[in-house]
Amino acid sequence: MDQSNALSRLERELKDISKDPPPLCSAGPEDNDPFTWRGIIVGAEDSPYEGGVFSLNIHFPYDYPFRPPWIYFTTRIYHPNISRQGSISLDILGSEWSPVVTISKVLISISSMLCNPNPADPLVPSIAKMYLKDRDTYNAMARAWTRKYAM
Repeated sequence: MDQSNALSRLERELKDISKDPPPLCSAGPEDNDPFTWRGIIVGAEDSPYEGGVFSLNIHFPYDYPFRPPWIYFTTRIYHPNISRQGSISLDILGSEWSPVVTISKVLISISSMLCNPNPADPLVPSIAKMYLKDRDTYNAMARAWTRKYAM
């Protein structure tokens, strides 16, 4: 596979995300490697993640955009769709991936997922169960983890 197509796409996306960053998100290459980016998502107001700054590692495959980037949180976060290792359960990073999806759209989707978990497809079933059965305790735990790990 020719990496030059992926490189030109990543250059275009970097220009776009720099010019018009998605709300509460940013991303860009790390250590002069165009295929390894660092992303940041800021916890939204009125969410249990408010005030938190969450880091992501983003690895683009050499055949990007025909395969999705591999993205994981490096900041610990209490969420049913994010594992202890930082893996993310999100359809557009898997079965629903399409080459028209940009990293900006992915970051917006991850940011949105923080406020609107999908307990039907959890990576951490115990957190999903708490989210469904005891939202106040879930919110308190998410706020506590945000204070401990993301501030």
